[in-house]
Amino acid sequence: MKEKLKITAYEVIEEPMPLKTGDRRRAWMDNLPERFAYRCLPLAIANQMGWEILNPVGFTARWNGRDGLDAIRIRFDDAPSPLVGSHFGHGVLTFSLGYLFRTSKAHNLWVKGPANAPKDGIAALEGVIETDWAPFSFTMNWQFTRKRHKVRFERDEPIATVLPYPRHYLGKFDPQIRNLNEDAGLYRQYTQWREDRLAFNEDLGKPDSEAAREGWQRSYMKGEDGAGQSFAGHETKLRIQDFRRP
Repeated sequence: MKEKLKITAYEVIEEPMPLKTGDRRRAWMDNLPERFAYRCLPLAIANQMGWEILNPVGFTARWNGRDGLDAIRIRFDDAPSPLVGSHFGHGVLTFSLGYLFRTSKAHNLWVKGPANAPKDGIAALEGVIETDWAPFSFTMNWQFTRKRHKVRFERDEPIATVLPYPRHYLGKFDPQIRNLNEDAGLYRQYTQWREDRLAFNEDLGKPDSEAAREGWQRSYMKGEDGAGQSFAGHETKLRIQDFRRP
């Protein structure tokens, strides 16, 4: 029997940042007409990948463009949090998460910003840590991309996403570039999809067309190819367990 894969967040301080499963929703997606961005299943799945770490206190930060540790000014809504600060200089805002993570053997931890959640004037920095052996904690860092620009982080806003990733996994792939004509079956599927897509988009402009009534094509959402064949294992929602105390 295979050993069940595990990820454990060991608390190294009394009140670490909250942890939760990845949220499908994004405010900017909610605000679009008919929330049409949720029709893009790849976006919705990416939003749910991994576990989110939440900001413990609302604040506004501003970088003056210099390299020193005092170049970032932080104004907290309430009492200052020791988990948010400037530790590296050069316009890098640092979050101390309060955990030491452990993953199953041969699994790294990919630490990144929340997917599809852009912030004006600042960008999340990403890292990959060998958390199956390293007895070290780590920080989440965001780098300002504009000086003298105020950036807002709300309380309980996700500031990081963590997800396990098998070590040496990418090295197992044999990358190739080939002409699509070399795979006759795949070529037929692609050309049929392309023709259907072009025809659907053209018909969208006709008020009485079937395309106009449907509004958008649902084949990928339903996990179907052009012939209507469904594929086992297709995901429209991720089922990830919350962190719990055993």
